[in-house]
Amino acid sequence: MPMTEQATGAHHPQPRARNGGSSSATVEHVTGAQSLIRSLEEVGADTVFGLPGGCILPAYDPLMDSTRVRHILVRHEQGAGHAATGYAQATGKVGVCMVTSGPGATNLVTPIADAAMDSVPMVAITGQVASGAIGTDAFQEADICGITMPITKHNFLVTRAEDIAHTIAEAFHIASTGRPGPVLVDIAKDALQSKTTFSWPPVMDLPGYRPVTKPHAKQIREAAKLITQAKRPVLYVGGGVMKSGATAELKVLAELTGAPVTTTLMALGSFPDSHPLHVGMPGMHGSVTAVTALQKADLIVALGARFDDRVTGKLDSFAPYAKIVHADIDPAEIGKNRAADVPIVGDAREVIADLVQAVQAEHTEGHTGDYAAWWKDLNRWRETYPVGYDLPEDGSLSPQQVIQRIGELAPEGTVFAAGVGQHQMWASHFIQYEQPATWLNSGGAGTMGYAVPAAMGAKAGMPDRTVWAIDGDGCFQMTNQELTTCALNNIPIKVAIINNGALGMVRQWQTLFYNQRYSNTVLHSGADTDGNAAKGTRVPDFVKLSEAMGCYAIRCEDPADLDKAIAEANSINDRPVVIDFIVHEDAMVWPMVAAGTSNDEVMAARGVRPDFGDNEDD
Repeated sequence: MPMTEQATGAHHPQPRARNGGSSSATVEHVTGAQSLIRSLEEVGADTVFGLPGGCILPAYDPLMDSTRVRHILVRHEQGAGHAATGYAQATGKVGVCMVTSGPGATNLVTPIADAAMDSVPMVAITGQVASGAIGTDAFQEADICGITMPITKHNFLVTRAEDIAHTIAEAFHIASTGRPGPVLVDIAKDALQSKTTFSWPPVMDLPGYRPVTKPHAKQIREAAKLITQAKRPVLYVGGGVMKSGATAELKVLAELTGAPVTTTLMALGSFPDSHPLHVGMPGMHGSVTAVTALQKADLIVALGARFDDRVTGKLDSFAPYAKIVHADIDPAEIGKNRAADVPIVGDAREVIADLVQAVQAEHTEGHTGDYAAWWKDLNRWRETYPVGYDLPEDGSLSPQQVIQRIGELAPEGTVFAAGVGQHQMWASHFIQYEQPATWLNSGGAGTMGYAVPAAMGAKAGMPDRTVWAIDGDGCFQMTNQELTTCALNNIPIKVAIINNGALGMVRQWQTLFYNQRYSNTVLHSGADTDGNAAKGTRVPDFVKLSEAMGCYAIRCEDPADLDKAIAEANSINDRPVVIDFIVHEDAMVWPMVAAGTSNDEVMAARGVRPDFGDNEDD
């Protein structure tokens, strides 16, 4: 696979191999396996999530002697991959997972695809059968390089011990620079067993890989002019701003321009939710104000965002009045979905810093934007259609209320990881994100089962932070075995199961679009052990299951007990804590733009179509 990418979303500074140069280190005579572990130490990998097996086993022997690399033994390889992602998203460093060949490697496919969609820097190391057996359908052989080629930023097959050190250095460099992403290193068993020499740093050879980070000055000036000339601008902020560490620069730009800011699902926390310029999250379940702001804007400044379908809705009706400034480190994203009037290739941090200077220059020349009429509209929409919810009439727990109180009672700096579905959307709306890297989720792939292992990875990387996993009863049943990993490795995460007894988001679609025919979305038997109508999933019993895995577990189904249960969970830090919240099954996520429809058709609630008093002068 030729390295021609100029890849999106910049990177956090971190330890990595230098490119070329002579080494002053003593040359060591080692096995390939020892070279692998020494290389991981030198690139700064302090935590590896993995599970051994035959082909990777040679690497596990020297790993036992390492004092610089902590290995966390997972219960399933998928857990290793999501944990590496959670670690990377929380710390800004490269996440690392290591598994064996065949089914061990293929179990990483989902988390690798997940990391690729969300531009997460990850290095996945897999064992492979001996080089002489490759292609023979040997026991536990799988062409994991071929399988993952479409979902990795790059991947390597290593068949010689002498290639291990420089390949690891290259993998970490590729994963963390340009647009971050997953890199796979597949190492044949005989390469791990053979003898070689080790010295550091190695010479990296990556012809054609030259990510552009510095934006073109002319494009920056053009963008600044459009910002000051616009009447209805919007700063559309994506995950690339978070990955480039550009949150401080973003705040300066927003306050300098006075333009409204909308942050995507992947960018929550990159701009404070409480800031008066923040109008919410855009997209299918975004706030009415954010969705409408983009629709009625005359200028959209997209920063590290990719105009994905969940934000744009029906693409040909998206933002019909808007000129587009699109800044991204991956040139392949610019113009892919929406043509850009001013394309800017570069690192988001450098782009925004340069934009600040260019806008200041425009102001000096007397060119300032007048957005008073725009803010009058925005504030009216914000006041008329706030994101909210109704409490259930039967007095049962509201899932939105549960999530909101978890956020309100959480210690400062708490990291939240969410699974995928209704609880993910509620967590994005009803928890306030004031700091970067405090919201972790599977955005592009929408991977159920992400939350528990991602929270584990985040807590392993940030042990002094409180980490909450907000999960659904469906998601939880996919990867909950990693609670055992947490219990045995002193990783005391906290898990809130939003237990409505159903695959909630799919059930919501069945309610709205399939005449309430709930085909295969019910997760309970229909009645509890006493023959009453079931409330929540009770098989398995999540409290008993969690206790069996070494956790402290609570069930909460009365709103009167909500704060007490959350406070109890926050007070326990010597083991994982799980709360099984039994919530009303009919709660829905609003606002909503139905799939395939225009964002103009956003619904504030069921049967409530906003009235915008269309008074734009286009």
